[in-house]
Amino acid sequence: MTWGWTGIRGTWKTEQAERSMELMKEGLALNWTAITFAALQAHPQATEIKYGDAPTVTDEEVRWAIEKAKSLGLQVCLKPVVNCANGTWRAHINFFDVDVPCEPKWSEWFASYTRFMLHYAQIAEETGCEMLCIGCEMVQTDRRAAEWRALIAEVRRVYSGVITYNCDKYQENQVSWWDAVDVISSSGYYPIDTWEEQLDRIEAVVKQHGKPFMFMEAGCPSREGSQHLPNDWGLPGEASEDVQARYYEAMFSHCDKRDWVEGFMLWDWPAKLYKPEDAAANKDYCMYGKKAEAIVRNYYNAKTVIYS
Repeated sequence: MTWGWTGIRGTWKTEQAERSMELMKEGLALNWTAITFAALQAHPQATEIKYGDAPTVTDEEVRWAIEKAKSLGLQVCLKPVVNCANGTWRAHINFFDVDVPCEPKWSEWFASYTRFMLHYAQIAEETGCEMLCIGCEMVQTDRRAAEWRALIAEVRRVYSGVITYNCDKYQENQVSWWDAVDVISSSGYYPIDTWEEQLDRIEAVVKQHGKPFMFMEAGCPSREGSQHLPNDWGLPGEASEDVQARYYEAMFSHCDKRDWVEGFMLWDWPAKLYKPEDAAANKDYCMYGKKAEAIVRNYYNAKTVIYS
C-alpha cells in the first residue's frame, strides 16, 4: 500500500501519522509499503525541482516514515515524485527535442531531476529501503531513453537496492529502456471490464524484457462510476463502498490468472485518516473502514499462506 501522499510538510512524524501507518498494517496485512511524496517544479517547462522547500516533507520526516514502516516489519519502496505547482499533471513535463537558444532544455531539467533523485537515493541507501522508484507517470519524458539510462547509472552509484520506474497506465509498451531497471511497474487504473485486454498487452512487454512486473499503483475510488474510470479522482458521483469492493475483487481475480503479475502497491493511504464513522461518505481511494479493506486483507493473508 502507498502511504503518505502527497507528503505535506508537518503532516508526517505526528501521532496521527504514526497511528495511520499502524492501522494500515493492521487493516491490510501488508508486507510492503511505498513511502510516497511530491516535490514541486513551477510548471511543466520549469527546470528547477525545489525538493528542499515546503510543502515537501523534510528529510527528517522521510527518515521517520521509513523507520516507522520498518518497525512494523514492512519492506519499503521509497517513491519521490515531481509535481507541477500550477496544477498541471506531471505527465505533461516536456521540452523541445532539439535545443533552442533561450528556451528551457531537457538537459537542464534532467540535471535538476538527477540531483533530486540522487538526494533521495542516498537516503534510501542509508535507511535500508529495499526498493527505489525513480519516476512516476512521466509520460512525455519516457521517450528520452538516453537521459533515463544515464540517471539510472548515477543512482546505482549510491543505491544498492532494487530500482523500478512507474510508467503511466497504457504506457507499458512505450518505454524502450525497461532493461535498465530491475522491475517493470505501472499504474494499473484500468476500467473494470478491460482487465483481460490490458493484461494481454502488458504480458507481451513483460515477456519481451524478461523482468519482474508489479503494479506500482492500482486502485479505485469508492464512488459511483469510478469502476469505469478509476484514474479520475474528481469524477462526479455518490459515495459507494460497493463500487470499490467490486473493483478490487475483479482486479485481483483477473491478475491472479497471470503468474507474471508479482504484486501490487495499492493507492493510497494518507498520513491523516478520516474518522471511521466517516468512511461510508468518503469517496477517495483509501479503503480504511470500507468494504474493500477486508477484501484486500483477506487477499494478502491468502497470499502469505500460499508463499510462506
